[in-house]
Amino acid sequence: MKQTTWKKRLTGLFLSIAVFVAAMGSMAAKADAAPAADLQLAAKSAILLEASTGKILYSVNPDAPLPPASMSKMMAEYLVQEALKQKKISWDEKVAVSEYAFYVAKISDTSGVYLNAGESFTVRELYNAMAIVSANDATVLLAEKIAGSEANFVQMMNKKAAEFGMKNTSFVTSSGLPANELGPYSVKTDQVENLMSARDSAILARNLIRDFPEALEVSKIPRFTFRPGSKNELKMANNNWMLPDLPNYYPGVDGVKTGYTDAAGYCFTGTAVRDNMRLISVVMGADSKTKRFVETKKLLDYGFSNFKLTKQMDKNAPVKGFETAPVKNGVELNVPAVTGSEVKVLTKIGTEPKFTPTVTFQDLNAPIKAGQVIGKLVLKEEGASNTDYLQSEDEAKAGIDVVAGQEVEEASWIRLFFRSIIQFFGNLFSSGTGK
Repeated sequence: MKQTTWKKRLTGLFLSIAVFVAAMGSMAAKADAAPAADLQLAAKSAILLEASTGKILYSVNPDAPLPPASMSKMMAEYLVQEALKQKKISWDEKVAVSEYAFYVAKISDTSGVYLNAGESFTVRELYNAMAIVSANDATVLLAEKIAGSEANFVQMMNKKAAEFGMKNTSFVTSSGLPANELGPYSVKTDQVENLMSARDSAILARNLIRDFPEALEVSKIPRFTFRPGSKNELKMANNNWMLPDLPNYYPGVDGVKTGYTDAAGYCFTGTAVRDNMRLISVVMGADSKTKRFVETKKLLDYGFSNFKLTKQMDKNAPVKGFETAPVKNGVELNVPAVTGSEVKVLTKIGTEPKFTPTVTFQDLNAPIKAGQVIGKLVLKEEGASNTDYLQSEDEAKAGIDVVAGQEVEEASWIRLFFRSIIQFFGNLFSSGTGK
C-alpha cells in the first residue's frame, strides 16, 4: 500500500509539473504574439503608416467616410503643384481677387487672409496662405485660376481622388467649407460636407509628399506674414501646432494639414521623419484644437518607439541564389544581377527577424544596358503574419528593383547560328543518352 501511494504521489507531482510547463509555454507564446497596441485614441478615426512601404502600423475605423474640413486642401495643393509642373500657371503669376474669393474672405469664424476686392497676389503668395494658414479665400481663388470655377476644380479633385484609389472620398468644395454656408455661392447638393476616410487622407498626403516633396518646404513653415510691409500686413502662425516654437512642438514634424468644421471636429494629417523613416498619421474627429495634436503624438510615439527601417543589403549587391539572369540573343548567355538601391525593411524594434529573398526576373533579350531593371527582389519575413498595407498595390509593388550589373551586347547572326547548331547537337546527344 505504501509503495502504491508513493507512486500515486510521484505521478501527481509529474502531472503538476507538466501542467505548469504547459501554462508557462502558453504564456510565452502569448507574449511572443505581442497583441496589437491599444492607444485609446480620443478620435472617431485614425491611421498610422510608414511612408516608403505603405505598411499600416496602427488604425482605428480607417475606412469610415467622415468630414475632413480643411484637410481637403491637400488635394488643392496637389492640383496647384501639378498645374505648375505642367506650366499651366507660374509661381510669379498675379491673380486678381474675384467676387467669390472676396465673399469667402468675409465669412466670419473661418480661416483666411482677408482678400480685398481690387487686390492681386502671386500664385506663390496664395499657395502659401492656403498651405500654411489654411486660407479659404486663397484656396477658392486658386481653384478659379486653375479650372475657371470652383465647380470645375471640384470635378478635378474628385477625378484625381479616383486616380489615387481614394475609395471613400467625395468633394463638394475646394476649401472644405460646407457647401451650404457659401451664401449666394452655395452649392445645391444633398451632400453638404466633403467626405474622406482616414485611409484616403493618408493616401492623399502620401501622394502629395511623394510627387511634390517641395510641398513640405511650405507646410513646415511655423509662422507666416501676408502682405509683408503693407498697412494690412498679417502675421499668423501655422495651424499645425506641432511645428517648432508652437504649443505642441514634436521633433521631426514637417506637415501636412489641419482641419475643422462643426461637423468634422478637429482633424489633422501629420507627418514626421526620424532616423530616415517617415511616418504619416491621420486623426479625425478630435474634440479640441489641442487634442488632435495630443492624439497624433500618441501615434507618432508608438511608431517611432516600436518600428525602424533596417538595411539588409547594399546597393549593387548580388542576391544569393539569384546572382545571374538568363539573356536571349546576347553575346553572353547570362547577365550579373545586383540590387538597384539599398535594401531596407521595416522591422519591429527589439526583434531580429530573418528574411528569405526571392527574385523574379523579366524575360530578357539583348542588348541589355548596365543598370537596366531586369527583375524585382522581395524579402519575405520568415514566420510573419499578413501585413496590412495602405493600398493593395503597395503589397503588389513591394520589393526592390534588381538591375543588370553590366551590359550585354546583342550577338551577331553568325554567333547565334553556330550557337543554335551546338545546342541542336547537344540536345540530340542528350536525348540519345537518355534512351
